Amino acid sequence: MLVIICIKQVPDTTQVKIDPVTGNLVREGVPFIMNPFDTHALEEGIRLKERYGFRVVVISMGPPNTEVTLRKALARGVDEAVLLSDRAFGGADTLATSKVLAEAIIQLTQREEVAIVLCGKQTIDGDTAQVGPGIATRLGYSQLTLVDHIKDIDLQAQKVIARRKLEGREEIVKADLPAMISVVREINTPRYPTVPLRLMAEGATITIWGNKEMKLDDASIGLQGSATQVRKIFSPERAKGEILGDGITNPEEAASLLIKELKRKGLLFI
Repeated sequence: MLVIICIKQVPDTTQVKIDPVTGNLVREGVPFIMNPFDTHALEEGIRLKERYGFRVVVISMGPPNTEVTLRKALARGVDEAVLLSDRAFGGADTLATSKVLAEAIIQLTQREEVAIVLCGKQTIDGDTAQVGPGIATRLGYSQLTLVDHIKDIDLQAQKVIARRKLEGREEIVKADLPAMISVVREINTPRYPTVPLRLMAEGATITIWGNKEMKLDDASIGLQGSATQVRKIFSPERAKGEILGDGITNPEEAASLLIKELKRKGLLFI
């Protein structure tokens, strides 16, 4: 049975620059990395392989240079990598992205039964957390989000038990397989690739599927199939801060000074 891991190549947000004239992301010279949340999904997939004997396939939709990120996944111990790359896929929002990824999973299921689809909780460039649930909805899979521990998978009963990390509490849930599970950082600590696996990954074949192989309607993918569009990216202007009562150490005196200043500015009415 298969565990499929969906990963995304994203710009290293510590080095992202915005063109002040166009408001667009400056891609030239910007390094790309594997989405940090996806590294935990990748590690969990490998752990499930070691625990249950699954075969693990990693898939990603992106430009040709995404192959570098997929090789890094192979160097961690996955069995196969598939790159979904076509100009027709470009400009996709989460709706169109989940359409392409779901179709790729359908094609993989024709070769082998799928037990689990793993995704990171969200990407650091979009922060929507919508693609994983979108895949689950399109495929009719069980959907478990914010998972920080996969407790057990019963292949005979076709059930998975997982723990979800919610605000102020935890939730233990049981769901039918196949299931889409999106994970949080706390689920594990990603391993480092070994030298033999690094060497293997460099020479490994990465399967590339364009829309010729996917056979999707152009109107349902890429920019045409996107219900939303990013019109502009910009950094919000921030007002300069103000220091009040420099040298005050008494909390009551500091609070009194703050209240007085807020009243003066008409921001507090007491």
